[in-house]
Amino acid sequence: MNTENGEGKCPFNHGETSPQPTQETNSNSGKCPVIHGGLTSNNESVMDWWPNALNLDILAQHDQKTNPFGEDFNYAEEFKKLDLEAVKNDIKTLLTDSQDWWPADYGNYAGMFVRTAWHMAGSYRAMDGRGGANTGNQRFAPLNSWPDNVNTDKGRRLLWPIKKKYGNKISWGDLIILAGTVAYDAVGLKTFGYGGGRLDIWAPEKDVYWGSEKKWLDSTKHRYGDDENRDTLENPLAAVQMGLIYVNPEGVDGHPDPIKTGHDIRVTFKRMGMDDEETVALTVGGHTIGKSHGNGKAENLGPDPEGADVNEQGLGWHNSVGTGNRDNTMVSGIEGAWTTNPTRWDNEFLTLLFKYDWQLTKSPAGANQYEPVNIAEEDMPVDAFNPNVKRNPMMTDADMAMKFDPIYREISLNFLNNPDKLADVFARAWFKLTHRDMGPKNRYLGADVPAEDLIWQDPIPKVDYTLSDSEIADLKQTLLNSGLSRTELINTAWDSARTWRGSDYRGGANGARIRLEPQRNWVANEPERLNKVLAKLEEIQAGLAKKVSIADLIVLGGTAAVENAAQEAGVNITVPFAAGRGDATQEQTDIESFEYLEPLYDGYRNFLKQNYDVKAEELLLDRTQLMGLTAPEMVALIGGMRVLGTNYAGTKHGVFTDREGVLTNDFFVNLTDMNNKWIPTGDNLYNIVDRNSGSTKWTATRVDLVFGSNSILRSYAEVYAQDDNKEKFVKDFVAAWVKMMNADRYDLK
Repeated sequence: MNTENGEGKCPFNHGETSPQPTQETNSNSGKCPVIHGGLTSNNESVMDWWPNALNLDILAQHDQKTNPFGEDFNYAEEFKKLDLEAVKNDIKTLLTDSQDWWPADYGNYAGMFVRTAWHMAGSYRAMDGRGGANTGNQRFAPLNSWPDNVNTDKGRRLLWPIKKKYGNKISWGDLIILAGTVAYDAVGLKTFGYGGGRLDIWAPEKDVYWGSEKKWLDSTKHRYGDDENRDTLENPLAAVQMGLIYVNPEGVDGHPDPIKTGHDIRVTFKRMGMDDEETVALTVGGHTIGKSHGNGKAENLGPDPEGADVNEQGLGWHNSVGTGNRDNTMVSGIEGAWTTNPTRWDNEFLTLLFKYDWQLTKSPAGANQYEPVNIAEEDMPVDAFNPNVKRNPMMTDADMAMKFDPIYREISLNFLNNPDKLADVFARAWFKLTHRDMGPKNRYLGADVPAEDLIWQDPIPKVDYTLSDSEIADLKQTLLNSGLSRTELINTAWDSARTWRGSDYRGGANGARIRLEPQRNWVANEPERLNKVLAKLEEIQAGLAKKVSIADLIVLGGTAAVENAAQEAGVNITVPFAAGRGDATQEQTDIESFEYLEPLYDGYRNFLKQNYDVKAEELLLDRTQLMGLTAPEMVALIGGMRVLGTNYAGTKHGVFTDREGVLTNDFFVNLTDMNNKWIPTGDNLYNIVDRNSGSTKWTATRVDLVFGSNSILRSYAEVYAQDDNKEKFVKDFVAAWVKMMNADRYDLK
């Protein structure tokens, strides 16, 4: 069922909206005064009795109650007070300040800080924008305890004195990425730049789907529709196994084969938004400094940070052998440095890779790795803690793919012969890796933000006009009198705005990319209707004395239509509008990366591109969470969109009203009317039948009926169905509508 372009794939986080069953506990054992397991993961929810129930927790992630800062805290303002150069200097000092409790390899923590930053940023995937460094999520489960993230806990703990010193002025997300960037600068790379602005979270991101496996590093077969076709990696995943960032460095399922591994690398890095040249540069540059650790046995490692006892104080993977570090350091199980000088930026990785033949060997921990045949002593790195001892360098199966995969080989040889090009491509790729999930450049903070506009930042030209209240009112009337229907205006505005993702701050109405490829021809955007509306808006724009962007006209058209529909319902309300959106050009739009934003489902317009093996209401929750909406906002928007007649292709499912196009609370009134019966008629279809006459009054989908069947959603629906809440419903709908229209207006926040 899985294919690379999204057709037939399940685009959703499997099972993440349904609680998982837990083991029973004996609450009477020992007459303990608290419920056994009630405050641990053994008994997460009273809803565990109903494992298939719709779980709305995904819409309550990162509630303000978990945030130790009040609503008045403004991180951007705090960051402006930061002496960024002082922080960088403190990091540079820390790099060579080796701590007894976790000594630095070669007396330098550069490799440690690079890895910590890399593994936080490297969890990003382009399919849904989740993961990445933007939230400082590496501090929490599951990422803080992934097998691939072993000992990144030490990197964060080493940085704690600096975080403590600068406090609220720099987030953990910003500090970790800054440390990795400063580390590269300190070893001799001319870095491309750095931008702050990552907002820390304060609880695990339970809304992120990392795979269905129940076991770390389980077989890759769980993630592929066809294990022989590695392009069938399950959406939206990028890593090949549970607990890995990218690929298994020892080979596919631990079986060395550089060609097969090369294909896995290509798929997983593409899903992170990287091309082949960037992939090679990141592989080479990432392994130019530091070393891998495998001096020990995995079975001697203690529990991961999330599973360790209180005396470990948030640290994990304690090695019980010897010092537990230095000569006994265990991380990946692979042992050794990649280059002759692991604390210097140079081209030695490629020099050694192509200079020598490499033979498959085993590390002291038993991991598969490659070592050079007949290496000259001058090319051997010294021991990480004894400069009088020489060691063989090593390569992983993933490293060998840079030599044997035909495409990667050609790029690698080009970099070998052009080290300055490698340095430039890597510096840019590192910047992209560590900033990819931050959204447009106007969200970046600090003096080190590069001036260059990069296409993956989705640049949008700034506008040079303002609109007065009277000008806005005149434009609203022009749009309403344009011959376009209210539904056409509302749908176009919604379709333009709904692409916004709070996961990586991409998409949204700003830029009006709905008029460009690839969005203009997306099935969900109803190209025929869309082109009609765009043509009329362009005609209106051409006749204006003051030029207004198409992006503003699209949003204003929907705003005017909503306002007009509310007034027809008897609620006199002005829907707020803020001008200032620009119009992006096709040249400023990365078609390939925008394909990931295509709506394959949109419950707000009752749209499914095809049937999926996940229920429609679960897909609705996934889309709602990405758009940053709460459960009450979702309920208000659904009820309003239905009575406004905004369904895809004009279907009547869920349009529970005789006044279609008017912003009434009829959806909720008729949904909760006990004079009705709800009868299944087919896959995802139902008839709403009058109990007395037996006649069908309306039709519905699961997305419509879930607002009456789910106890939590019904409680909201009943509020809006009340006779005294007709005006409240309109006001709540308008507030949620404006939130969506302005979701990507970072200049307003």
